[in-house]
Amino acid sequence: MRLFGKPLAIPTAGNTLPGRETRMPVVGNHHALDTGIAAPFPDGTEQAMFGLGCFWGAERMFWRLPGVHTTAVGYAGGSTPNPTYDEVCSGQTGHNEVVLVVFSPDRIAYSELLRIFWEGHDPTQGMRQGNDRGTQYRSGIYCFGDAQLEAATRSRDAFQPMLTTSGYGPITTEIIPAPPFYYAEGY
Repeated sequence: MRLFGKPLAIPTAGNTLPGRETRMPVVGNHHALDTGIAAPFPDGTEQAMFGLGCFWGAERMFWRLPGVHTTAVGYAGGSTPNPTYDEVCSGQTGHNEVVLVVFSPDRIAYSELLRIFWEGHDPTQGMRQGNDRGTQYRSGIYCFGDAQLEAATRSRDAFQPMLTTSGYGPITTEIIPAPPFYYAEGY
């Protein structure tokens, strides 16, 4: 199924673009935080990953939070290795535009990141966010471990009644173990 020429279904692994073996180069520090965006990250930090529409706008919601060490934009949830932005936008990689958040759990709780996630977008829209349409704009929580998976599921179940009361439909957010994260191009 397509909407305005964009696929609205995630392609199966056998039907995605081939990608490449070479990873995207990651250089420099975060432009707002002046911290490294690639591992190794400081001891005691944890990672979280969210898809909530266009990654540039979404990233800003997280980097401003106290306790966030760094954020990075990239792609996850698809089958094409080391995709490019143009490939992801084609809908033929299966990837979502995501934000990787590296945080200090002693300064900010994962539950607070989940609250920002749920309140920062409409998780009922399926394969779009507002005017942005396509599989790369789907709502997703990609969990690093069982504790995050359980917390994400509990938060979804708690948030749904508030949406229903406000006239929204069912949450379409995918909640799965964290797939490989591919950094976006430097531009």
